[in-house]
Amino acid sequence: MTENCDCGGVSRRKVLAAAGAGVFAGLAGDQLATQLAFAAPGYTGDVFVLLSLRGGFDGLSAVVPAGDAAYYAARPGIAIAKSKLIGGDSFFGLNPALAPLLPFWKAGTFGAIQAAGQPVPNRSHFSAMEELERAAPGTSVRTGWLDRMMGGLGAKTAFDAVAVGTAMPSRVLAGPAPDLSLTSVDEFQLSGEDKSRPIAATMSALYAGAPAALAQTTAMTTSALATTRTLKAAGYTPANGAVYPDTTLGKALRDVARLVKANVGLMSACVDTGDWDMHENIGAPVAGMKMYDRLKDLAAALAAFATDLGPAGLGRVTLVTTSEFGRRVAQNGSGGLDHGYGNAMLLLGGGVNGGKVYGRWPGLADSALIDGDLAVTTDYRGVIGEIVRARCGVGDLAGIFPGVTPTSLGLVKPR
Repeated sequence: MTENCDCGGVSRRKVLAAAGAGVFAGLAGDQLATQLAFAAPGYTGDVFVLLSLRGGFDGLSAVVPAGDAAYYAARPGIAIAKSKLIGGDSFFGLNPALAPLLPFWKAGTFGAIQAAGQPVPNRSHFSAMEELERAAPGTSVRTGWLDRMMGGLGAKTAFDAVAVGTAMPSRVLAGPAPDLSLTSVDEFQLSGEDKSRPIAATMSALYAGAPAALAQTTAMTTSALATTRTLKAAGYTPANGAVYPDTTLGKALRDVARLVKANVGLMSACVDTGDWDMHENIGAPVAGMKMYDRLKDLAAALAAFATDLGPAGLGRVTLVTTSEFGRRVAQNGSGGLDHGYGNAMLLLGGGVNGGKVYGRWPGLADSALIDGDLAVTTDYRGVIGEIVRARCGVGDLAGIFPGVTPTSLGLVKPR
């Protein structure tokens, strides 16, 4: 690419820099917080939605081990009384803030896994998230695991990967597979583009004779602009009375549902939601308290997403949550929780065998803890491996998660 090749005084480099509201991370630019990967021709698997709960989600506050007396002893000020729990089973109960998801729990499309996480403890947000999304410890692999999965499924066209949301880079799609970034479907455009500044047309002219690797970026960008223009012209109203919360997460999941139902060939979506790093004042399970309000917002967005899709749409979607680590078992002196290890994963989808908490519970007795933290008995990569094999048609997991055997917990129904 030559910097002095201008068209109307605009260089190729400047045109790509101007594409701030929509760039291809795999080819140019940065990834944003929600990545959507669109299907290669012939893909018939589920839309795999990866919801990252950034900051260190406290799985013990969401999926409460009420049958373990050590839980109440470790958290005298923030433990949730058995009488307030909903759903669950004879041992576990759900935080009452998750009430919007209770109908899906009862219907068997919402479930959970406890004591899940990474192979070894890592209490650093940055390095733990990097390892979570690289998912290949002990190897020289540097790509993101979802990028590897997309490559294995043949993703390579304009809408194979799209990012929607706030500007938070995600490593999980880092690698050769291209991924498009946009703040939202309705806001996707090239920065500064208007009738007097036809940047998209200028891009096409600038790159008409460029090498294929560069021309591909322009072709993918202009194609994406055309597709989103069509979606914007059609408008969007959530179905089945679904009401999304007016939050970043709510808006992102609304766009995911919109793209699923538009039949653009969506394969996978990555959505980030943060503010789970609660070192103080978690509070009781009532409105106005930090953990309760965050869980309520999460549940409202997920319930709206499932409602909007309806049974048919949800039947071809599987959503899984991950977080870089859980929180310590014992509350700290500020009524909060410091960085921990084992955690809960949440599952939502028409193919999920829900209404159940999966995984081997290690217990919260001091002798069972890992430096004061919940032990991990289920590798998160094995969980994802079981799901994408059964629901997305992934055959060779070795290329995605080196050295990992998928779990056989019966988390989902095979397609």
